[in-house]
This record gives sequence, structure tokens and C-alpha cells, in this order.
Amino acid sequence: MSLAKARSNVDRAFAPGDPRGLAFENAFGGATSFLRRQYTKDLTGFDLAVTGIPFDQAVTHRPGTRFGARAIREASSLQTFDPPYYWDFDPLSEFAIADYGDLAFDYAKISDFPEALRAHARSILEQDAGMISLGGDHYVSFPILQAHAEKYGPLALVQFDAHSDTWPDDDMTRVDHGTMFYKAVKSGIVDPKRSVQVGIRTVNPDTLGVTTIDARAVHEAAPGAVAAQIKEIVGDGPSYLTFDIDCLDPAFAPGTGTPVWGGLSSGQAAAILRDLAGINIVGGDVVEVSPPYDTTGATAIAGAHVAMELICLWCWTRRQTA
Repeated sequence: MSLAKARSNVDRAFAPGDPRGLAFENAFGGATSFLRRQYTKDLTGFDLAVTGIPFDQAVTHRPGTRFGARAIREASSLQTFDPPYYWDFDPLSEFAIADYGDLAFDYAKISDFPEALRAHARSILEQDAGMISLGGDHYVSFPILQAHAEKYGPLALVQFDAHSDTWPDDDMTRVDHGTMFYKAVKSGIVDPKRSVQVGIRTVNPDTLGVTTIDARAVHEAAPGAVAAQIKEIVGDGPSYLTFDIDCLDPAFAPGTGTPVWGGLSSGQAAAILRDLAGINIVGGDVVEVSPPYDTTGATAIAGAHVAMELICLWCWTRRQTA
């Protein structure tokens, strides 16, 4: 990092000027937008928006993912000084990336939440910007997928997770973090033939035709081989990548609502995500970071790195088609 710049730079999130470029303010100070990007609701001139979804509702075990976006933003302060490792370009310098702030909703009217989130996602996509979301429990992926499908049509889903989240639930009004991908497939916004779940290690008798690469299969294969299999399944069509932080083993990410042993290491996840470069990702999210259960901050750090990888994947595709 540039020590000279660190002496004079602060609160880049609010400072006027070029939104591109690395940030050199002290990691322990300043406004903690994601990656020190500018906060704005006006995405004119921006390529990509990162937004927080501070929501959790009826989670299986431990609540607290409503604080996930806040913790991920803080953890991301460690990533702003250098281009991301393993990639041969710097997305922060080549692309204008904004922090769109958080979704606002009435916490006492849960039935209104899905439409509030759909409208929030539309507000970004209608400005011709890409969208990367910081959750929040995993239900948030469903309204976001709906908004993306309105723009792009049926999507391939690349889901990193300990759980398949395709348990049967034909009540589309239920706000449930374990049935949203059942609803996504049944409603036609996700194409199961082009979709894949990675890291699964809990039982579900019906994955609705979605390919499963379970945790053991990941452990027994090289990360590059796993990525190649995912790319073959997904193909060239529009895809959405969701990363539930409990895909990682609790040793690497203890701060989540539903930890399950035997998961991926952060190193495996990093390598697989990097090798997915070239898929046509149109959006993505990282969810289930629950900071109250991880005083070390390791889970939020993992979430911040996953979000950066999602940004890199999104930007990589735009670089190739520019």
C-alpha cells in the first residue's frame, strides 16, 4: 500500500472524484463502504453496484445474518490496497463500482419484504448496472433472482452451499430460507438443467434436476476440475452465482446460522471461483454471514473475499465482450 496516500486519504466513500482506483486510507478508519467504493443511489456512469440486504427471518438455528452486510463491509477494508490475487486485472481500477447502500424495509411487515427487495433489485438493474448483494439469510436470493429473470430470462444457478434448499414448498408467499430454490425452479426463473450445487453435505431426496457436486466430490477432485465441470453444466447462457457462507467448513467460517462439518476450505473455494472465469455471470450474492457467532471476524473476511471474487467474475465477462 502507499503509505504517503494513507496519511492523507480518508472517507473515500463520500469523497468526490473518479470512482475507479484502489483505496489507500487506513483500514481501521474512515467510512466503511464495501471496498471503500462511493456510496450512491445514482448509478449513472457506474458499471456495478454492491448492496446490502440486512434481513433474517425464521432461520433454522442461529439468527444474526441481518448484520452480515455491515460486517462484510468492515472486513473489506483489508482488500482495497492491491489488485485481487490470482487475477490478472484490477476490477477496482478498470470498472466503476458503487456501494448502493442497504435495502430499506418495514421489519414488522415480513409479507411486504419480497416485493421490497424485488423493487430494490429492479432499481439497480434498470440503471443498466450489475448487482452483487451482501446478505442476509438465503431467502434473499429468490426475489433477487426474480428481478434478474425479468431482465435476462431463465437463469443458470451456481449455488455454493451445505444445503440444497430445494425442499418442497408450493406456497410462494412463504418467506423461507430453505425452500427458495424449489420455488425458483418451479416458477421457471431457474433452469435446473444448467444449474449446479457445490459443497452439499445434507440430505435432500429431490434436487429437481439440479446437478450436485457434494463436498466429498470437491475434496477428492482438483479445484480446476470442479470448476471445469461447473462451466460445462452452466454453458454460455446467463447465470447467477449464490454463495452461502456455510458452504465453507465451520473451521473457516463459524459465524453462520447453520454450520455443517466437512465443508470446503477457503482455499478450495478461492481456487474454484477463480477458475470459473468465463461464465456469463449477470449477478450474484454472498449470504448467511452471522457475525455474532464469530468474534474473530473470519467469517466476514471470507464473505468479503467471496464478494470480491463475484465482482471479478462479473467484470471478467464484460472485459471479454467489450
